[in-house]
Order: sequence, then C-alpha cells, then structure tokens
Amino acid sequence: MKALRNYIDRIKPQFSEGGKFAKFRSTFGAFETFLFTPNTVNQGGVHVRDAVDLKRTMTAVIIALVPALFFGIWNTGYQHFLAIGNNAATFGEIVCYGLIKVLPIVVVSYVVGLAIEFISAQINGHEVNEGYLVSGMIIPLVMPADIPLWMVAIATAFSVIFVKEVFGGTGMNLWNPALVARAFIFFAYPTKISGDQVWYGAEQMADGFSGATPLALAAAGTYNPANDMNAFLGFIPGSIGETSVVAILIGAVILLWTGVASWKTMVSVFVGGALMGFVFNASGMSCLTWYEHLIIGGFAFGAVFMATDPVTSSRTETGKYIYGFLIGAMAIIIRVMNPGYPEGMMLAILLMNTFAPLIDHCVVSRNISKRLNRVKTTK
Repeated sequence: MKALRNYIDRIKPQFSEGGKFAKFRSTFGAFETFLFTPNTVNQGGVHVRDAVDLKRTMTAVIIALVPALFFGIWNTGYQHFLAIGNNAATFGEIVCYGLIKVLPIVVVSYVVGLAIEFISAQINGHEVNEGYLVSGMIIPLVMPADIPLWMVAIATAFSVIFVKEVFGGTGMNLWNPALVARAFIFFAYPTKISGDQVWYGAEQMADGFSGATPLALAAAGTYNPANDMNAFLGFIPGSIGETSVVAILIGAVILLWTGVASWKTMVSVFVGGALMGFVFNASGMSCLTWYEHLIIGGFAFGAVFMATDPVTSSRTETGKYIYGFLIGAMAIIIRVMNPGYPEGMMLAILLMNTFAPLIDHCVVSRNISKRLNRVKTTK
C-alpha cells in the first residue's frame, strides 16, 4: 500500500490545476479518496472535525446491507428451485443460481450510476462523492430478481440525473434515489414490479412460475398466519433484499451501533406502522395483525435503510419522531385503503421525504416561539 501511495503522490501534480491531465482532476480525486482516506480537513471554523467522514459513513451502511444482500442471493435460488419442484438442490446450486440472477443487477446499478456521477463531476468540475455507493447497493435490493437489466439501467439513470444531479449532487437531493428508481419502474412498467407477483425464472416450466407475495395474499384476504415465521425469516417471494426481517435487523444493529442511523426515526416508523395496523385489524378492515404488517413486504427494509437516510429525512430531534411515525402510519393506510398499491412503504417514504423540510421548519419555529415567550415572561 505504501508503494501505491507513493505512486499516486508522484502522478498527482499531473492531475492538479495546471497539470497535463488537469481536466480529469475529479476522476483522479475519486479514485484517490476511494483508496485512501483524505488528509485534508474543512477550512471553515464552523465544522465539527472528527474521524467520521462520508466514506466511513457509506462503508458502515454497505456493511449493514450485506446480510440482506447475501440472504437475497440465497432466497432467489431457493425460490427458483422451490418453484420447479426441485427439493434436492444443494446449497451451492442455490447460491450459484442466486448469484447469476442478482449479481448482474448490482453491476448494472453501479456501472450506470457511477458513470453518470463521474461524467457529471467532470462537466461541473466538482468532486465525486461516495454517496452513490449506498444507493447503488440499495437499488438492486428493492428490485425483484427477474427485473430486466435494461429497466434497471433506465431507472438508475433517471434517479441519478433527476433526483441527485439536478439538485446539486450528494446531500442535496429531496427524495431517496433508490426509492425513486423503484417508483420509476413501478409506474412505467407496473407488470414487472407490481408488488403482488414475483417470477422466479422457472425455465423448465412451459409457462414459467408466478408466485404471489404475502402482500397480494393479504389484499385478497387469503394470507395464512402459519406463514408468519417464514415471513420473519425471509423464506417467501419478494424483492431481493426485503424478505428477511432477521437479516434486516442485523443491519439495523450495525447502523445503530455505528451511530449512522437515528434510532428515533427507525423506532417511530415501527410504532406508527404497528399502531395503524392494530387499528385496521381491530376494525375488521385488515386480516393482518399489527405485527404481520411489520414483517411482510418492504416495511422493515424501508424503516431501517431508507426512512433513516440522513439527507432526505427530518433532521431535528423532535421532527424525527414525527417523520418516522407518519411514514409507518401512511404505509399501512396505503396498503389497506388502496389495493392498487399493495406495497405502501415506497410511497409513504417518498411522500414524507417531501414534507420532511416542512416538519423541521415547524419544529424549529415552535422552539423559537417558546423561547420568545419565555423571554417575555421573564421580563
């Protein structure tokens, strides 16, 4: 590593201002910061300096996503062999099939997204941030295993261009890029990601195999509570990274232990969803109990990895409670009240992304009013 560091230091002047390759300064800087932690700090006096930079934060999130990714790879293969009636498939065969299906989606997501990020950085002359490293991993995890790769490419490009770059890049986006990519496919190609059917590439069957997700069964009133444990463990059809609550909770522990995610937002989402699920079940409007709403679909994944996005969520401490609670409640309301959108978590988070700045504004304004009233009282 020392030899590599010395080599980079030797060629760095050629990519600096006035150097032979100065126009590629952004690209060179991106590779340098990917390999080594920058040795520079902010020059202004208003920044808090610590060891947690953007790269370390993004790395922690990616590590937290790994359990969901690994389980998603296995479950893709498992559901495939289950669909074709092959109960004798080995662990290696299951994983290999899952890799064949999942890995290309991950590659397309990163290649398309990073290419746009690099091109945008070169055109605008700004640095390439590490923010897309997380979005590039989440996008495949919220997709079904058999999504066409060209759809992933189009959705990724749309998300990066119109959700990130138009607003100024990492840290400036209003909505969660990964969710916008999913929403793009949901509305542009609804048959491929409807939230109620998942196809597992059963090539040996003449007409293929379409497996109903638990959300579709719940919407039809035919969900069997005996499947609760399978839903919790993840042995069910669904998007790649959203089926296993166990794997998602492992990621949640990592995010909370590293301090990357806010427990206030995360817990509030589950509380809001549980409360609204209890209300609908008690009123007879939903066949699912409150806890079943939390373990099926993308509820847990959204609560842990997307509602807690520090860029698009509320930033005030009180606002985090309000923001999270409304996401959980809205997700269940959409699921139960509108059968056309069985997976309400996506729309709930995007809706609250829009209102997060307003929530923070109201919280700050209320605090200002309270302090002004306190000052007037003391006078």
